[in-house]
Amino acid sequence: GRARGTPRVANRILRRIRDVAQVRHVGAVTLDIAREALELLEIDEVGLERTDRELLSAIAHKFGGGPVGLSTLAVSLGEEPDTIEDVYEPFLLQLGFIQRTPRGRVITALGREHIDAPAVSGGLF
Repeated sequence: GRARGTPRVANRILRRIRDVAQVRHVGAVTLDIAREALELLEIDEVGLERTDRELLSAIAHKFGGGPVGLSTLAVSLGEEPDTIEDVYEPFLLQLGFIQRTPRGRVITALGREHIDAPAVSGGLF
């Protein structure tokens, strides 16, 4: 889910949820507090953070759905290629939102649907 199946990420999110509960002077973490914290952290219902959605949007809008090379994508996002490859891509690949091809990264129909990007007609993908 939202923690990407990674204990380190789950612990970070849990700490932020606890922080929201403390600021709201609530003794226990409720579903409403958890939802508020996730909204503040900009973590959506499938676990994507803002940068994940920006990556999908860049492929869809700036690069016509792809394929786009890793270096070009990294420059467009202001991220290091290694960060994209090691931090963002694995989860997006796991969800089926992007694919790696010999020519570069492409956004899938699922990825387009998630960010409400229109489908591209006439392309290979």
